[in-house]
Amino acid sequence: MGIKRKLKDAEGSYFLFGPRGTGKTTWLDENLSDAIRISLLDAATKRELRSYPERLENYIGGAKDKTVVIDEVQRAPELLSVVHRLMDEKRGLRFVMTGSSARKLKRNASADLLAGRAIKRMCHPFLASEMGEAFRLEEALRLGMIPLVRYPESGTSEDVLKTYLDLYLEEEITTEGVIRNLDSFSRFLQVASFSHGSVLSASSIARESGIKRSTIDSYFDVLEEMLVASRLPVFNKRAKRQLIGHDKFYFFDTGVFRSLRPKGPLDNPNEIDGVSLEGLVYQQLKAWNDYLVEPNSLYFWRTKNGVEVDFVVYGENTFFALEVKNSCYAERKDAQSLESFVSDYPEAQALLLYRGGQVQQVSPHVKVMPVEEFLLGLDPSKPLHF
Repeated sequence: MGIKRKLKDAEGSYFLFGPRGTGKTTWLDENLSDAIRISLLDAATKRELRSYPERLENYIGGAKDKTVVIDEVQRAPELLSVVHRLMDEKRGLRFVMTGSSARKLKRNASADLLAGRAIKRMCHPFLASEMGEAFRLEEALRLGMIPLVRYPESGTSEDVLKTYLDLYLEEEITTEGVIRNLDSFSRFLQVASFSHGSVLSASSIARESGIKRSTIDSYFDVLEEMLVASRLPVFNKRAKRQLIGHDKFYFFDTGVFRSLRPKGPLDNPNEIDGVSLEGLVYQQLKAWNDYLVEPNSLYFWRTKNGVEVDFVVYGENTFFALEVKNSCYAERKDAQSLESFVSDYPEAQALLLYRGGQVQQVSPHVKVMPVEEFLLGLDPSKPLHF
């Protein structure tokens, strides 16, 4: 497909996590082609190394000063104790361990042995700045940005997107034995799709889906640990107003969200488009931030009176607030939430993103920018200017 990714290699050992289809294998082929590769997607290899983790040394042999890639390491977390020992015994070896789920690693005691010895890196769906001239906002909102979907090996992008979560459920959730009742989990996913881009209420989802609240909580944990969704906390530093205490919720890709979201005669297309746009901005911000050498923290801001700013990016040298508007027009009233935020935090830059084509200034402290222009400018290798 010829798209150069913004993900960079690291000097030491690291975990490389990312949902299925985000391009981890392709990136490894292009950037670590001379590494020793051990794939736990191969059934025989997985069976052997789960039963006899010490045989990992047989795959490495007497190699020194080499990179060892272990694909889908969550399928044999027992290997981590051996990796830890080899790191100590053979200082020249570097391990890159990929995974499309962090669940088993978090729940396996041996994972703790690598604390401080292997950092965590993330591989995300495409950034708009990676696609460059091939990026089209309407296509991104409809299909998302997963490389497997946008450049399928067979079939159409629409076909791959329709089957993506079915394959994910079958290959990841079923294989790991995470969920016993897949029908219940599938019903939960559909109900949870209405919470994409919204303040999370597990109690409401439990009522609507007919599933116990405790089970709903565990399902959300599963989504996060399997990298399918994430929560966005409230920005409450130096708070001057009463703020809500609940997180917002997003699926990792706007195409996946749209494939899950049930649609009917009573649905407002503009409402779905608006949530899709906000979700696209979030996934792009998250990817851009994770690829930075020194990542910031991402938040949203909402007072108990309902004044809300979609995103707050806060770091040592970064502080800006973003509001996303699914309209081709921007007026001063659209900047009111951002003006409220800036009144509390005058150090912050405020930006309103919209579907129009012109950069504007609709209020003293709020700049308006086309959302497509902003997304194309999210390049972790360059300073962010707006």
